Amino acid sequence: MGAVLGICSAAQLACCCGSAACSLCCAACPSCKNSTSSRIMYAIMMLLGTIVACVMLSPGLESSLQKVPFCEKGEGDASLLDTVTKDVKLDCTEVVGYLAVYRLCFAMSLFFFVMALLTIGVKSSKDPRASIQNGFWGLKYLILIAAIIGAFFIPRGQFGQVWMYFGMIGGFLFILIQLVLIIDFAHCWAESWVEKYEETESKGWYCALLFFTFFQYALAITAVVLFYVYYTTTNDCSLHKFFISFNLILCVIISIISILPKVQEYQPRSGLLQGSVITLYTMYLTWSAMTNAPDHLCKPDWGSVINGNGPTDAPHSDKPTFDGESIASLVIWFCCVLYSSMRSASNSQASRLTMSDKVLLKDDSTGASGDPEAGDGHHVWDNEEDNVAYSWSFFHTMFGLATLYVMMTLTNWFTPNSDLTTLSANLAAVWVKIVSSWICLALYVWTLVAPIILSDRVFN
Repeated sequence: MGAVLGICSAAQLACCCGSAACSLCCAACPSCKNSTSSRIMYAIMMLLGTIVACVMLSPGLESSLQKVPFCEKGEGDASLLDTVTKDVKLDCTEVVGYLAVYRLCFAMSLFFFVMALLTIGVKSSKDPRASIQNGFWGLKYLILIAAIIGAFFIPRGQFGQVWMYFGMIGGFLFILIQLVLIIDFAHCWAESWVEKYEETESKGWYCALLFFTFFQYALAITAVVLFYVYYTTTNDCSLHKFFISFNLILCVIISIISILPKVQEYQPRSGLLQGSVITLYTMYLTWSAMTNAPDHLCKPDWGSVINGNGPTDAPHSDKPTFDGESIASLVIWFCCVLYSSMRSASNSQASRLTMSDKVLLKDDSTGASGDPEAGDGHHVWDNEEDNVAYSWSFFHTMFGLATLYVMMTLTNWFTPNSDLTTLSANLAAVWVKIVSSWICLALYVWTLVAPIILSDRVFN
């Protein structure tokens, strides 16, 4: 499957270069849906932007650029070009660090939000705006590159501070959507396995339900123990103790609520499997928040722990580095984006991720503009002549929010006025993640009690 998707992307990329390259490449390509190939291209766009952002944050990049002949060390200039000196040189410090990532993500999010506005209300590929969504790839990539370059000419001023607030809002909205999907995943998983057990009465399904429920609770309990051992090493770590204890109590409460008789009456398939998923995810968010705590005395030195020296304090370094949690969050984020871009909209989880309530009404094997087997068309065939396979506008909105989320994740919800040493230590990131865990628990409880409170409504 991955090879086929890769070939489809290559076909689209070839079409950027002209009709000759398109015909030459597509002649050897298997057919694939236009809705799939377009989302792959936008995902590649996001991937390239993420890679560039990571390069901009490389600790040794700034010192390396100082060795470049046309670069000179900046003195807080208002623009990329230093036109004060007689010899015009590039202030290469503008293309590294957090402000550079802010500028890059400003251009990318602006691109996706403009695309969202342009595709509002599109019902099928017969709409003239379909060519904007599914074509002109070379032009769109050039526009994006031009927008990124132009963003570096925005004067410093209050840009970083103001854009940080936009990033915080957009990133938090993306987190909320992720929380909804995780809760939905927990319910769907449990309902699917319980349904199969009820239909087959197989002990295998029953054992699987028990195993994964207890396994996830065991992981969560183990995490709590490790948290107390490694993240509460001094008396000054009272905030960590509060986070661990409070979230543990909340997880116990939501687990009890999930098996209450009244809840079971309205939701017979509600149980501890969903509670175990939410509990484990809450523990992950708790750990993620504590790793961002600014007090290095309350964080372990994992190198020392691995060497068997016990939970010593984390060393305080003045050199900016990517912490493991940031990299893990980035990988998880991009996997979600790739998943949403590659899956068909007939898949319920992909539809939810793109906030689409539309499902392809016709069979994917029909409706191509040309016979793929006979060689007509470009093998990337149109499967959206009657109805779009996903909401194009919401798809771009999600990508715009995802851009803001990855910006804040890479910079650890960073304040531009601080120095680089706060990469993995800032209080804003701590509270964003802790509040996210509380919202996740609240949303899950609401899914349990909503059918009881709103008994006149149908919840599917």
